[in-house]
Amino acid sequence: MKVQAKKMSRKARIQTLDALYTAAGTVRGRKAMKIFLRDLLTESERIMLGRRLLVARELIGGKTYDEITTKLHVGNSLVRRVDRWLNDEFPGYEAAVRAMEKEFEERKQKADERYLYATSALYRLKKKYPLHFLLFPTPKRK
Repeated sequence: MKVQAKKMSRKARIQTLDALYTAAGTVRGRKAMKIFLRDLLTESERIMLGRRLLVARELIGGKTYDEITTKLHVGNSLVRRVDRWLNDEFPGYEAAVRAMEKEFEERKQKADERYLYATSALYRLKKKYPLHFLLFPTPKRK
């Protein structure tokens, strides 16, 4: 049976949300969170939340409404709603977007490093024998 939040007592709402926040707070790691959200939410709910985060990321990055709607194929109402939440200074979005940007940057660096490792024999040698290159540094190109 579906229950409307407005019709719940304050105590029941607090107890229900506390259970959700406690459960989410105990999940550690991306893989565990992925499983938790997959089991908790439908695919469309997960996509809806992800789209909100992507819109917030673009707004924080300084993109216009039109650029966001065109790039992400979302409606103006979603962009306005997320922008209003950001302007109301709810810190959750901005903290999540900052952490997300940091994670994406780390992933990019790891991918670049893997590419470099796969393509450069000199890089692999430096990685395997770092002290040798302290004694005999490679000449810098001009």
